[in-house]
Amino acid sequence: MVKAWKEKVVIPTYEVGKPEKNPIFLEKRVYQGSSGVVYPYPVIESMSDEKVDKEYNAIFIENEYIKVMILPELGGRVQMAYDKIRERHFIYYNHVIKPALVGLAGPWISGGIEFNWPQHHRPSTYMPVDTTIEENADGSVTVWVNEMERMFHQKGMAGFTLRPGHAFLEIKGVLYNRTEVPQTFLWWANPAVAVNDYYQSVFPPDINAVFDHGKRAVSSFPIATGTYYKMDYSAGVDISNYKNIKVPTSYMAVNSRFDFEGGYENDTRAGMLHVANHHISPGKKQWTWGNGDFGRAWDRNLTDEDGPYIELMAGVYTENQPDFTWLQPYEEKSFVQYFLPYRELGVVKNASRDLLMNIEPEGEDCVRCKIFATSRQTVNVILKGEDGKVYYSKEVTITPEELLNEVVNVNGEKLNKLILEITANGRELLYWHAEPEEVKPIPDAAEAALFPQEIKTTEQLYLTGMHLEQYRHATYNPVEYYEEALRRDPIDVRNNNALGLWYIRKGRFHKAEQYLLTAVKTLQKRNPNPYDGEPIYNLGLALKYQGRYNEAYDRFYKACWNAAWQDAGYFACAQISTMQNRLADALDEINHSLIRNWHNHKARALKVTILRRMGQSEEALQLIEDSLAIDKFNFGCRYEKYLTTNVSDELATLKEMMRGEPHNYDEIALDYCAAGCWQEAASLWNIAITEGAVTPMTYYYLGWCLVQGELPGTGQVFAQAAEMCPDYCFPNRLEAILALQCAMEQNPHDAKAPYYLGNLYYDKRQYDLAMEAWETSARLDDNFPTVWRNLALAYFNKKNEETKAIEYMERAFRLDTTDARILMELDQLYKRVRRPHKERLAFLRQYPDLIEQRDDLVLEEITLLNQTGEYEKAKALLDAHSFHPWEGGEGKVPAQYQLARVELAKQALTAGNNQEAIALLEECLEYPHHLGEGKLYGAQENDFYYFLGCAYENLNRKDEAVRYWEQATVGPTEPAAAMYYNDAKPDKIFYQGLALLKLGRIDEANGRFHKLISYGEKHLFDKIKMDYFAVSLPDLLIWEDNLTVRNIIHCKYMMALGYWGLNQKEKSARLLKEVEKLDINHQGIQAFRSLIK
Repeated sequence: MVKAWKEKVVIPTYEVGKPEKNPIFLEKRVYQGSSGVVYPYPVIESMSDEKVDKEYNAIFIENEYIKVMILPELGGRVQMAYDKIRERHFIYYNHVIKPALVGLAGPWISGGIEFNWPQHHRPSTYMPVDTTIEENADGSVTVWVNEMERMFHQKGMAGFTLRPGHAFLEIKGVLYNRTEVPQTFLWWANPAVAVNDYYQSVFPPDINAVFDHGKRAVSSFPIATGTYYKMDYSAGVDISNYKNIKVPTSYMAVNSRFDFEGGYENDTRAGMLHVANHHISPGKKQWTWGNGDFGRAWDRNLTDEDGPYIELMAGVYTENQPDFTWLQPYEEKSFVQYFLPYRELGVVKNASRDLLMNIEPEGEDCVRCKIFATSRQTVNVILKGEDGKVYYSKEVTITPEELLNEVVNVNGEKLNKLILEITANGRELLYWHAEPEEVKPIPDAAEAALFPQEIKTTEQLYLTGMHLEQYRHATYNPVEYYEEALRRDPIDVRNNNALGLWYIRKGRFHKAEQYLLTAVKTLQKRNPNPYDGEPIYNLGLALKYQGRYNEAYDRFYKACWNAAWQDAGYFACAQISTMQNRLADALDEINHSLIRNWHNHKARALKVTILRRMGQSEEALQLIEDSLAIDKFNFGCRYEKYLTTNVSDELATLKEMMRGEPHNYDEIALDYCAAGCWQEAASLWNIAITEGAVTPMTYYYLGWCLVQGELPGTGQVFAQAAEMCPDYCFPNRLEAILALQCAMEQNPHDAKAPYYLGNLYYDKRQYDLAMEAWETSARLDDNFPTVWRNLALAYFNKKNEETKAIEYMERAFRLDTTDARILMELDQLYKRVRRPHKERLAFLRQYPDLIEQRDDLVLEEITLLNQTGEYEKAKALLDAHSFHPWEGGEGKVPAQYQLARVELAKQALTAGNNQEAIALLEECLEYPHHLGEGKLYGAQENDFYYFLGCAYENLNRKDEAVRYWEQATVGPTEPAAAMYYNDAKPDKIFYQGLALLKLGRIDEANGRFHKLISYGEKHLFDKIKMDYFAVSLPDLLIWEDNLTVRNIIHCKYMMALGYWGLNQKEKSARLLKEVEKLDINHQGIQAFRSLIK
């Protein structure tokens, strides 16, 4: 018996702050190894420290073995999964909703099962989804959640099914590309499991190596023997055990032929397993915050009392992060995953959704066989040797309550010579034989892409450009590769096609047309019927977006001569035929399209529209029922059902399922527009307006729709659009370009339409068009702050016009002095242009209410107090504030916490207050909870130990002084680029040298100083580009920095430290002055100055 029900539940919740009303572009942000762009989503950057009881609309599903709670308001995640036999949560159950700044757009919560799609972490992980419950003929029940995401306009569904008599949670994923161009995606189901010192991950026995993000590093597995995540595992460390990993660590397996992964609690003898077809679900990943102070701090940030967890992620159509797969236009991919609790087995050797097995030695002569079933099954279990000798053969009945646990005497036969089989009715159900005892090679880590000019062939230029597009690379630009190929061969088909498609995506349809014409002309030079029709199809798209429908129709039809393009090509033809009211042609074309792609729910909805318009209501209604059986969230078919029957209940159902989400209405209305069904589109937007499900774009789209359909009311609708509040309106669809350009023609005094258009173009990296649009908006209305702020971003980052950027940014803030984000951005701009610290501090302190709203402003005030020598004030302010760091942005708060204390300790040492200095320095070694982060294992603390040694030396406690100086010599000795908070810092190596001098180890000390100088000299003239494999770089988010200049500063600073250590003080002082001219904000120099004065 399976039941599902909706229920209001109250969960203690730490509320999030208001979303940021300004568009956040973050073009250079790296997140999980790919682009960290958040637009068109708003960002939330603040969290409450107080929890409140909050009501959620949960959906429960339960059978005799498992009970599951799903939260549609939080991304449709599984919040709870309970094993009724063992009476335990087999997925980590977080009893509070305590978001931290981990998600792409900010808030993210731990626990349960999160579904990361179309990228990691899911942009909408903290947003509501559509939902419905389906009762199936076999007695099972499915809870469906659905989302049409805003960034790429793909559609994703997950169906959570419990079956009578089965102890597993079945999850069906259905992913669909709603757009006319190819898209990329990944899908990582992200179950969390509670961990302690007895927990280990259970990966298949054929996995001997694991990769980091982007395959940039590799480790042997399960015993790591090299350096991984800067940890020295050379002694041989089992990294399948949670307790052994001290720092935040990801690892991902590849090339396993097994279908399972999971984890096991060796103390409670219970575990969780994921099972899926490894041919499409190769992804097997473990992530941990690390079993150390750093990890425990993140656990505190994410829960109150539920303790640490790890993630045992399962990737479908992906094996790494980033690792994206293509979805062709209108393509659907579907798959099934199973999550199940198990017990007593230990480390599983093989598993299916129905059976799990393990076999282990027991004493000298025996083995213990354990078999677990997820439903009642009668099977034959056979244990035999390689030579065929049978040691055990029995028909047994296994149930979820009663597992098989047998000790079998195998006369001392070695485990790797045994075979364990489970069969039923002559069919093999599960099999195990030990992996061959052979040394498997450890695969190589990935290599960075070469720069375009370094690549030898146009084919490799094309493939590299495609890879960068596919993996949404954050810092390398595919256009540079395509353009280099065309510089060498201007008529190359693939590179012309790639650039043409790129410019379609970017909304430059005429520019796209030129490249695509070249590609098609080259293809058709010798015959009109090429092998590949993609460039012809893409040319059709470029023409359609320019309103040249007859030309587009011809191209689409020609593309259909290729089987691969009949799905999208005939659909495009049917849209134009419908637009031109050639319904018989449209019906024929849509049928051809559906033959090639039976599940295309947009084609099904269009066919219903055509049938209704042709008066074939019965056929239309039958097709609607068939379509809703495939996809209950086919909103186009649901609206057609209302239009066909005029039954108000049908409309009420649609409204309930659309849940007042404006973007849902936009998606379906724009489907109508694409086929010229202007009246249907307008009627749907009017329903959205009556429901209050509107953004400014609702009215812009509606106005454009009325103009195209020559329908009345255009002027009033565009006037309403212009009057609406612009907060959170971030259009990114290609149709939005047409709608906004139409608005600018119809209502030329509207300043908002060009502002929104500028946002769209800037997001699409078409900076010239964005700036032109924003300049137009500013001319029409010079009192709108965001447009000046946006222009400041563009002038500084794209035009390198510092003065104009400052003028515009100051103007933006003057127009709205209540906007804390704009204050932060303005202060960061002042920082970039090297405004004096006292001036910046005085300016910031005029706005204490705004500072209080943002951790980054509080931290900047503290930093400025440190930079102006107000260490006591900095310390007091920092000690009174609770911080919420972004994941990947750690290290900034502790740096100020420690700097204030070290500088005060230096003053105390100078004044002879040694005990006071010791107390301050000891505080540097501990991270209080309000910092929001913990100390990373292996943190470099050389300066603290050095000064502690000095304090004890002053107290004539020589033994203690020596002990601390010895500690100060420990740590990385090789200088590095220091882009990340856990990179070797040059000043730490410098303090190693000073400590060695104190210990009289002069040669070793000089060795440290020479290393600093050598590194600086060697790398001083490097031209720096962002690391190809960067995973997270939170610093480069607003005002672009010159990495080459930053490198010069870094190298000269190293050299200054080295020369001072070698007592070449004039050289050191000269280099210091050069660095200070380049960067007045370098706190290492400040600390060095106070040391040597």
